[in-house]
This record gives sequence, structure tokens and C-alpha cells, in this order.
Amino acid sequence: MFDDFYGLTGRPFQLTPDPEFYFESVTHRKALSYLGYGMAQGEGFIVITGEVGAGKSTLVAHLMNKVDPERLTVGQVVTSNLDGEELVHMVAQSFGLDIEGHDKASALGAIEEFLHEEARAGRRCLLTVDESQNLSVEALEELRMLSNFQLGSHPLLQLLLLGQPEFKATLANHEELEQLRQRVIAAHHLDAMEPSELQPYVEHRLQCVGWEGNPSFDQRVYAELYQATGGIPRRVNQIVTRLLLLGAVEQRTRIDASMLSSVMEEMVNDSTFPAAAPKPMTKAEPAAAAPAPLNHAPRIDAEQVEAMLASRDAQITELQQAVVELSDAPAVPADLSHRISALEARIDDQEQSVRHVLTILIEWIEGDERRAA
Repeated sequence: MFDDFYGLTGRPFQLTPDPEFYFESVTHRKALSYLGYGMAQGEGFIVITGEVGAGKSTLVAHLMNKVDPERLTVGQVVTSNLDGEELVHMVAQSFGLDIEGHDKASALGAIEEFLHEEARAGRRCLLTVDESQNLSVEALEELRMLSNFQLGSHPLLQLLLLGQPEFKATLANHEELEQLRQRVIAAHHLDAMEPSELQPYVEHRLQCVGWEGNPSFDQRVYAELYQATGGIPRRVNQIVTRLLLLGAVEQRTRIDASMLSSVMEEMVNDSTFPAAAPKPMTKAEPAAAAPAPLNHAPRIDAEQVEAMLASRDAQITELQQAVVELSDAPAVPADLSHRISALEARIDDQEQSVRHVLTILIEWIEGDERRAA
């Protein structure tokens, strides 16, 4: 909706990682330096940690866009609560290997044979493991064993581990991970953006979809947006998406601080912000049931929205009639004054309801590519 209103060619603040929108903040530039150094070594572990939404996956996607597939083969695992054997099979699948029998020994044999073939073809292999904070110590040890594969003295597999801050603490303090710690050749923690980087970040993503200054943003919006998000990119994306949606609904060409306050109030009331960081899962504590996706919510169709708008228009007409009566009256009757106040409150509530329903509809549609099409 708002992309059409503002003449944009796409959604600039989607929550899924997209290397096309990569923004090189100071902390991301440092991370790339560590990644470059680590990958030049061609062995061991590289570890990148950061808060939820700090941009770890986008950073890696940006890096993968730059590698030559003729020289580097990349497998990717996004973990849940996997044990060692399950992780080995996930690694095999990430490299496109179909394991007969589905036993661990067969999977390890297939992985080693694949790594040897790639080495003989002149290609290095890199395995990226996202959400590493969910891995058990057993699974992390399996990854260390995979890093032992060699062809002569040449290591066959390098690993890049991405995780939330608790993974950094686990790796540093767990007594059973000493051997893995000794194989970490580069590590970096992604910090939040600096306050001065917030405006360039927002404008960079807008420019990626053809923004030419409409809408414009008050400077105060950036200062308050940083206070609300702490400079975490995904949080910024959440709020600016809502701001643009509100701007389109109200046909605004300038985003101001009052609009930001309205959006923040709505998000707090919806319990959608600030988002709590998911905690690593354990066998003893199964993950709580995920919240129902938007498309499982009670159905809200266009007829309902039109009915709400019609109700609002009728109330506005009633209020206008009351104003006419008030202007003709020699004094303001108490009952008429009370009636006007009640109508104003009802209209305000109706406006909030319509805006909320439109937000839900648009997020429901944009949340699925098939519905968007």
C-alpha cells in the first residue's frame, strides 16, 4: 500500500535478510574485516554474535554475494534444538547430499567424501551455522569433529557460526568447549548502529527502492527513533514500516514526531514492540508454542473495513449536524455539549480501529508472497 502511495518500487524495510539492502555501519565494517581475515586462513571457526535483529544474517548474505562459487562451496544450516546426530544430517543436506539409511556413520562418510571431491576440484568448503545459541554442547562438538577433516595437511572445511549474545558467553565459559575455543581464529560481536548512522540507514534503504524525498522526515523523528530502537536494524525496520503505512493512510508527505508517537503507542498496545529476544531452547524446556500467524487470525475482509468507514462517516455527519444546532442556539445546552463530546470520542475510537484494521490487513497480505501476488 505505502509503496504505491510514495512511488516506491518495493518494500524497503522488510524484516527478512536481503543483501540488496546491506548498509555498512561501523560495526558491520569491522565484522567484514574479521570475516575477510578468517576466511583467508581457510580453516577453523569464525564466530559472529549480536543481538536479535542486529544484521548478522544480512551481513553473511552480503558476503556470500561476493564469493566466487567456482572457488568456494557454501552450505548453510539454520538450527533449532538439534542433537549431534541430527546436526550431522542437516550438514549433509546443506551440501545437497542424500543419505541412504539416515544413520550418522553414513552421513559422516558422505560428508567427508564430498569435501575430498570439492578439494580435488579446487574448491574450498564453508559451512555457515545460524542461530548457534540453540545448539547443544554435543552438537558443537560434532561441528568441531567435522573441522578435523583433512586432505593431507590441507583442512577441508571451515565453519562460520552466527549466534545471539548468550552463544558468545557459552563459547567463552563452558568447560567442555575448550578444544573448539582453540580453533576460533576470528570473532566479532555486532553492536547496534551509532546515533549518527540512523538517518543514513533509513535513507539508504529508501533509496534502494527509488525514494526521491517523498516522504520527508523531521530530524526529531530520527532522534526519537534511535531512543526507541537502540539502533538495532530490525527494530528500526519494524517502526519505519508502520510510519510509512500511517503516512499512506493519512496521505502525509512528511513524517513527524507526532506520527512516531502514535505508531509507538499502537505497537505497545499490540504487544508487538519491543520484541523479546527468543531464548535458546533446551531438551528439558521445550519451546513455547509459536504465536499464530496473521493468516490464522479472525478473517477481516474489505466489506468489514467499508462498514467501519461508513459508520465513521455517519458519526461525522451527526457531529456536523450537532455543530449546526450549536451555532443556532443562544446558549450551549448541557445535553448538547455532552452529546458532542461523546461523538468526538466515538469518532476518535473509530479512527483508531480503522487504522488498526488496515495495518493488520496489509501486514497479512505482505507477509505471504502468494497473497501479495
